[in-house]
Amino acid sequence: MELAVYNINGNKTDKKVKLDDGVFGVKPNDHAIYLDVRQHLANARQGTHKAKERGEIKGSTRKIKRQKGTGTARAGSIKNPLFRGGGRVFGPQPRDYYFKLNKKLKRLARKSALTYKAKEDSILVVEDFSFDTPKTKNFVSLLKSFDLQNKKVLVVLPTTDKNVYLSLRNLQQARIINATDINTYDVLNANKLIIAQSSIEIIEKIHTNN
Repeated sequence: MELAVYNINGNKTDKKVKLDDGVFGVKPNDHAIYLDVRQHLANARQGTHKAKERGEIKGSTRKIKRQKGTGTARAGSIKNPLFRGGGRVFGPQPRDYYFKLNKKLKRLARKSALTYKAKEDSILVVEDFSFDTPKTKNFVSLLKSFDLQNKKVLVVLPTTDKNVYLSLRNLQQARIINATDINTYDVLNANKLIIAQSSIEIIEKIHTNN
């Protein structure tokens, strides 16, 4: 598949980029995508949720009423889970949600996600660019050039560019990432991928080796 290369003003240049079918044209594996996205979201969880059990509740352990003769169920403590303010039965406890996937499966998932975006014509290749100063209006102007103001956009750069990062960090619909850090979740979560021309070679090199 060949894609035209654009400049940041939204104009098509004479350059073209040929996408490697081994990365952008594979047979998608939906289950690999599911596992990779599930791992990404699970590993991002803090796992700091905590509910107090009856042994952790502050309160008297005095028997609150006599055992028999009240006409109601017996009760031994105000911390009983059946009472308001009592402990919780089997409540959530701090835990780590991290789990591991092998590298080949994750690579297949990323290639599957990139293939879907290529088939949907959701990849936009732009000449390598940078901004002289970090201003949000610089990146807003770029989005307007491609009519992407109201779309979720993932910008893939070959290396970290501080001015570009600072220019888009205030935009909720835009996210920036290095080509070496590209992941399945961010690719699928974006409506459009804006990939710098040099990033294509890096992505293909990572996903065709080994």
